[in-house]
Amino acid sequence: MKMPTSRPVVLCLSGHDPSGGAGLQADIEALLAQGCHAAPTVTALTVQDTVNVADFRVLDRDWVLAQANAVINDLPVEAVKLGMLGSVEMVETVLEIMQRLPGIPLVCDPVLRAGGGGALGKDEVGFAMRERLFAVSTIATPNLPEARILAELPEGSADECAEKLLPYIRHLLITGGHGDEHQVHNRLYSRDGSRHTFTCQRLPGSYHGSGCTLASTLAGRLALGQELVSAVQFALDYTWRTLRDAEQPGHGQYIPRRLPLDFCQ
Repeated sequence: MKMPTSRPVVLCLSGHDPSGGAGLQADIEALLAQGCHAAPTVTALTVQDTVNVADFRVLDRDWVLAQANAVINDLPVEAVKLGMLGSVEMVETVLEIMQRLPGIPLVCDPVLRAGGGGALGKDEVGFAMRERLFAVSTIATPNLPEARILAELPEGSADECAEKLLPYIRHLLITGGHGDEHQVHNRLYSRDGSRHTFTCQRLPGSYHGSGCTLASTLAGRLALGQELVSAVQFALDYTWRTLRDAEQPGHGQYIPRRLPLDFCQ
């Protein structure tokens, strides 16, 4: 006899990466590993590999709305994860979708650059996220280069970027994987003034899909009902293990090995 799923559903709004390293495939794999059900809605198609992105095309607004509404009408969505949006119009589309999901936690991964450095949207997309989308988000998870774009501080520190961005969002996790220090410092800032720093050993090499893995894992933990700070710590630990065990299937960056929790010890 078939039984109704007990796995919480996470609606994922992100781009498709044909290399399978980032985007919706990363979301699906990471959420499966958390014991969640991923409901992927495609926002953009990309031409990319493990080296860099060559081109992208944002889907028509009506197609994205139709995908998301089909999920919302059928499945009990417990959390939403945002990845690549690619256009200001897609920011507005997400706002319309979130009107149907009041009170549902939203994890915003402001994907503005590919791992190889290629742009995945013009800077005004980041500004639209900051001005419009952050208000309905539970947390944003930019790396430091993305935080600098969002804060309009080209040389800003994590603390300086957070001070600029916290009026727009309740919680902000600025990851430190793009630095060169021996240890990585990931910093969680909250509008109430609380701060947490999570430190881990820096791993050699560069990785394709680490930000997607982190954000989708965090969305999954929130969907499971985990408290925010604990969920952030859990997502960071899990992501680090996927990077520790990463593989290099192509000629470019390593791809996180997003195995279920039992295999990532």
